Amino acid sequence: MASTSDIRNGLCIRFNHDIYKVIEFLHVKPGKGPAFVRTKLKSVTNGKVIDNTFSAGHKLDDVRVETHKFQYLYNDGEFYHFMNEADYTQIRLLEAALDNPGLMKEGEVVKVTMNSEDNSPLLVELPASVILEVTATEPGIKGNTATNATKPATVETGAEVNVPLFINEGDKIKVETDKGTYKERVKE
Repeated sequence: MASTSDIRNGLCIRFNHDIYKVIEFLHVKPGKGPAFVRTKLKSVTNGKVIDNTFSAGHKLDDVRVETHKFQYLYNDGEFYHFMNEADYTQIRLLEAALDNPGLMKEGEVVKVTMNSEDNSPLLVELPASVILEVTATEPGIKGNTATNATKPATVETGAEVNVPLFINEGDKIKVETDKGTYKERVKE
């Protein structure tokens, strides 16, 4: 059992008959009344994000988790298949369990958080950013670097990302995985 003083980002708790991961939290001590903790919780089963407020000293049922490195192998249409880098065991997950599956290249290494009680995968954490090649976009125009205008571009994984006007086909770009947004062009 944990209490509200143990709340931190990444903590997994059992709440409302589901397992949630704490994404954000804020300890609030108002001038009048008791202290409380405002949290944003993300369900590891369906991905829904909820806001919840816990009163100070509230007991939480924490879930023991382990993090392992897995390599993304392939997608068969329904499931995404991963292989543990330590013991070569394979797992498969539904697309709903992944945050931005369209940004994963085959061979990409991700962190999988597993419930240590029953060894079931809870969530997949992609690297902060990935480098992808642009496979289709309108031709770039030289000199279009001063404005914040963007155009859609398809990257090698099939995902669509809005990029600045100067990006051409064949360019490599860095994409933030949490938001799926363009970060910068990568020179080789």
